[in-house]
Amino acid sequence: MATSSNPMSILALNGVDHTARPTWKLRETIEFYRDKLGLPLVHVISARGWGPATHPDFLHFFFDSGNGSTIAFFYYLGSDEPAALEGRATMKPLPEDHLFDATHTAWRVDSAEALQAWKQHLEAQGLNVSVETRHEVIESIYVRDPNGYFIEFTRKLRPLAAIDAADAALTLQAAVEAEDAAARAGRRVTAVDEIWQRKAALLDQRGRRSAAGLRIYVPRVDEFAPLVADAARRRDCRVVARDGYDCIEAKGPLEFRRKTLGLKPAVWYGLFTGGVHGRIEVLDRERALITPGDRT
Repeated sequence: MATSSNPMSILALNGVDHTARPTWKLRETIEFYRDKLGLPLVHVISARGWGPATHPDFLHFFFDSGNGSTIAFFYYLGSDEPAALEGRATMKPLPEDHLFDATHTAWRVDSAEALQAWKQHLEAQGLNVSVETRHEVIESIYVRDPNGYFIEFTRKLRPLAAIDAADAALTLQAAVEAEDAAARAGRRVTAVDEIWQRKAALLDQRGRRSAAGLRIYVPRVDEFAPLVADAARRRDCRVVARDGYDCIEAKGPLEFRRKTLGLKPAVWYGLFTGGVHGRIEVLDRERALITPGDRT
């Protein structure tokens, strides 16, 4: 029997087949996904409990969510909704409980016009829809389903590039190293500043170490370009090109204003994601102040 000369080609994924969540509201879930969102119901499994005696009989039903993918739900017969879920369906589509809302489904649309069309359609169905939110490379709106789960509709603002993958690897390397160092000291990392500082140290190792006391690394991508452009116009700092990054260097404090840069809050709060050698004194909704020196 012939085998592939490249085993990794067999291991390649072809997108998401389905996501699945439990539901305790059968009628409401059907009405939300089939009738309000317009997703065709394409398959249902009805079965006795699988395996353990504690597993109840159930319905497992699937809605078509485009490009061969589905969103599915388990409805366990005779089971009660957990107390922790009560009232979540009427909550605003805001991340008020970050742990619960971190688990969500996001569907991609192709254009700004399509995103607006979905927003108008959802609002016409009487649903509470969030404002448009930009998360660096995507723009999204959110609603809650009858169980309180976040449903996201999102569009790509730009394609991902090699710098995105390289920067992602460096961020996670910095995060793991920061957590390992904290664990050895008997504590935990609770501020992203530590990760940003360690990431800057990793980038320092790649090139000529600057004598400037303050260094802000900015990945060369569209969403952070306003920060570099602002720094390039100023006399209290300079911008030095590094491999895939622009490094803002200064001997003294630097202050930036969100509205001056024209950044949305979700991008603004990640302003120093490229790495920073310095102390972040202020990073609130409108103002950032960074001074030379370490955070601790």
